[in-house]
Amino acid sequence: MTRRETTTPTSRHAERRRFQRVKVTLFGRYMLQDRSEHPCRVLDMSPGGVALQAERPGRPGERIIAYLDHIGRIEGRITRLMDGGFAMTIGASERKRDMLAAQLTWLANRHEFDLRDDRRHERVVLHNPACAIQLPGGELHPCRIIDLSLSGAAVTTQTRPPVGSLVFLGPLRSEVVRHFDDGIAVEFAVVQEHDALLATFSQ
Repeated sequence: MTRRETTTPTSRHAERRRFQRVKVTLFGRYMLQDRSEHPCRVLDMSPGGVALQAERPGRPGERIIAYLDHIGRIEGRITRLMDGGFAMTIGASERKRDMLAAQLTWLANRHEFDLRDDRRHERVVLHNPACAIQLPGGELHPCRIIDLSLSGAAVTTQTRPPVGSLVFLGPLRSEVVRHFDDGIAVEFAVVQEHDALLATFSQ
């Protein structure tokens, strides 16, 4: 898709230098300032901004709230218009940006991680991703859940149990199935029920 810029009201070049944009295909919805909602598709994204394919682009500088699959809620302002859509900033704290970076790394490379549950269950992003991993010896290590499904989860953590290790993610007995740059992926010993899983990690 050829992008046609119509305005440059923000320092978007500084944002591009700071954050690397990742090409991912995600679907979602966004709300304009008039509170109308419209479907959209992510073309590329970084922790600081996102380009969306959208039928109604809004105006440069307009505040946007979007809900994206796997990512959740983001908000910011339109920085430029392009053919078939627009680009917007993402207003977030440094902690939120770090989490977005981990999520984007996961989404861009999940075909390489080859998790066994990717084809079976949809993954969701939690509003409160803080959790802990318990190792076989009983040691607890803090982690943040990037996303999870009924059969497994991806987490950012500094601890790196060997692949095949039995651990507990929160109260759930799990097996480490993959390592990636910022953490690990685990598969639950028992496939969970949707409502029970969300209740388990919403404490």
